[in-house]
Amino acid sequence: MSHIYGLSNVNLQQPSVLTIGVFDGVHRGHQHLIKRLVAKAHANNMLAVVMTFFPHPDRVIHGQEGRYYLMKPDEKAQALLDLGIDVVITHHFDEQARRVRATTFVDQLIHHLQLKHLWVGADFGFGFKREGNVPFLIEQGAERGFEVTVVDMISSDELGENISSTLIRELVQSGKMEDTRKLLGRGYCLAGEVIHGKKLGRTIGFPTANIDVWDEQIIPLFGVYTGWAYLGDERFMAMTNVGISPTVDYKGVTVEAYLLDFDREIYGETLTITFEKFLRPEAKFNGLDELIAQITRDVEEGREYLLALEAGS
Repeated sequence: MSHIYGLSNVNLQQPSVLTIGVFDGVHRGHQHLIKRLVAKAHANNMLAVVMTFFPHPDRVIHGQEGRYYLMKPDEKAQALLDLGIDVVITHHFDEQARRVRATTFVDQLIHHLQLKHLWVGADFGFGFKREGNVPFLIEQGAERGFEVTVVDMISSDELGENISSTLIRELVQSGKMEDTRKLLGRGYCLAGEVIHGKKLGRTIGFPTANIDVWDEQIIPLFGVYTGWAYLGDERFMAMTNVGISPTVDYKGVTVEAYLLDFDREIYGETLTITFEKFLRPEAKFNGLDELIAQITRDVEEGREYLLALEAGS
């Protein structure tokens, strides 16, 4: 299994079953598609391949700015490989890539990937002005020896909507982490190096890990959350504050996690935090005593929720 940047750097020696898309978040709809594709490919002695893009085409085509992604490119690739994909290709998307004609792109797929079977959604399109739509691909496949399968999106029974990365972004930014988990099939997470902060937490009995999160990844609505903290192979309960710490007059946006039953220095290590439930909005308290009392209540509520969540999983 491998992750390769750039289609031109791939030369498969075995026929492939391919799907193409952004796959941001690798949500349950993506997972459903990928598992079927992997089964199909391996049953026919072919490679299961995903081609994805970075930057997101919305950045280039629509000028999308600010925090937008649900996952880092390497995290997305690893999630796809964990589902059984043999090769993940992250292809650079820019104005030049945007203007590649669909026939040229098909040429490249056949040449580099030994394409035999292509899986796409009903609204799929690639190449200049999205001319590589489903009718075009079916025609190309008939002429050039590859099959095209059109796959439907999986719906969410809980929310009554199609599962989409766009919907998940909206849920995360609204702090609706339980609905987010239903669509992702897991808790939303942020990962980054633990860096030095103001170190106020340790003075009040709740030392926090300040996480240097990717500045292009969406962060949840400002507030306090309960979730899991992963440090290598270890897992801990965690209460995480996302926001500006108004009680201590800190102006920058931070993601700070208090790990329960934990007492180690972890500066410089990578910490992954999941957001399982929104506990309360960020608030300004009348002094540290009031803040300490509220954090104590947060820890009790968060621990109780995580224990119940684990028991029900």
